[in-house]
Amino acid sequence: MAFLHHNTMQDLTDADLIREYKSSGGMDHLAALYQRYMNLVYGVCLRYFDEAASKDAVMQIFEELIVKLQQHEVQNFKSWLHVLARNHCLMKLRSMKMKEGRQVSLEDRPLMENEEIAHHENGFSLEDNLQAMEKCMERLPEEQQKSVQLFYIQEKSYREVAVLTGYEMKKVKSYIQNGKRNLKICMEQHA
Repeated sequence: MAFLHHNTMQDLTDADLIREYKSSGGMDHLAALYQRYMNLVYGVCLRYFDEAASKDAVMQIFEELIVKLQQHEVQNFKSWLHVLARNHCLMKLRSMKMKEGRQVSLEDRPLMENEEIAHHENGFSLEDNLQAMEKCMERLPEEQQKSVQLFYIQEKSYREVAVLTGYEMKKVKSYIQNGKRNLKICMEQHA
């Protein structure tokens, strides 16, 4: 019977599995969903860590997913998971560097042996884009910077951002919208 159950899980779409997980809290649905994209998550982690640390990060991201998937409405799971994995790795790198007492910069990260830097069509690498994003974030007004950081990087809800910053809900939405627009403009100028 487990074999039939497994095949049924394979036939479900990502949205179906998410819905089942959210309604029942059944870990089997979440595990089936995560299994589909585990190689993607592992690949993202390998860009930042060695094999052992990447395997640990894959498990930590799954644990993070248990909570975050219940909190967020996800339209495109694969893209959302990719961002979640990348943010997890970046936050882990930052915390490691903070513990070492060094200034956080992606330039400090040594390239792993045989690591290739993926270049986008315009010739900029992911690392270049991340560095440009960090510089553009620093140029934002403080309210926009805090709101965007909490909302997109730390994946807080509008309400959580309002509570953490003390800004009114309307202001939070405005800061996030304007911050996103200003980041896009800055990034386009960088490109």
